[in-house]
Amino acid sequence: MQIGEALDAYALQLHADGRSKHTVGQVRRHVSVLARWADRVGHTGEIEALGHTDLAQFLVSPEARTRPDGKPKKATSTNALRSSLKTFLGYLHAAGMIPTNPGRLIRRAHTGEPPPKAMTERDQSKLLQILAGAKTPGGRRDRVLFELMLRTGIRLGSALALRGDDVDLEAQEIRLRHTKGDREQIVYLNRSIADLLAGFIESRSGSLFVGPTGAQITPRHIQRRLHEWLDRAGIARAYSPHSLRHSFAVRLLQKTGNIRLVQQALGHRSIASTSVYVTPSGDSVRKAVALA
Repeated sequence: MQIGEALDAYALQLHADGRSKHTVGQVRRHVSVLARWADRVGHTGEIEALGHTDLAQFLVSPEARTRPDGKPKKATSTNALRSSLKTFLGYLHAAGMIPTNPGRLIRRAHTGEPPPKAMTERDQSKLLQILAGAKTPGGRRDRVLFELMLRTGIRLGSALALRGDDVDLEAQEIRLRHTKGDREQIVYLNRSIADLLAGFIESRSGSLFVGPTGAQITPRHIQRRLHEWLDRAGIARAYSPHSLRHSFAVRLLQKTGNIRLVQQALGHRSIASTSVYVTPSGDSVRKAVALA
């Protein structure tokens, strides 16, 4: 069986297991890199002929270590590649497609987790100020979307899936039907964002955030729109829509000091996912050392 055929079988299993299209897409990209390497070095490309030494040679190759522009990949990227290969080959062995698992010796490199990239309070204020002056339908949509994400911490995918009947303005809450792990989640709104939504929703029962023709908008389009607003606000740092979620988490933790509350608000299954926000600032460390 060729690597590509084995990849198709694994992708089918991932779909059957309810894994997200992003997960499936990432695995396809990673295993395809392995297939290209095999073709370049003259390997047969047969999955049964792939040994752990072949995998080690691949993982130190330019295909695995460098980006398309020739620059070295980040350690987190190469770790993601290792994880994809390990689970892919583990599946093939468990499914009886290969007699032994050549990925059993793959280990992730030890790396420090990068801190969440949250917006500074100053940059948040500048962004909200420029959004408040939006006049066009697209601009008003962007204002509601970005402020909703900043005030509730919901993910972009969850926000774009919202419909009018998911919002209960009287109870000041929204129901997220599209979440990571496909678990419904209730998110609470403060008064200001509830009032902003009230003026935006009107009688909408379909998708809340759509394009000029009423068609669904893509995350990539929203990312471009955010960059445009950041430029208009004179914000030099490169933030992503996910930075709005991080900003909410950092602000909520600073105000409450309750990591369990933040975990609940973000919809994290594990407290370990939330603990990345518990990073003392330089000023906090300086004061603590001064008292020691």
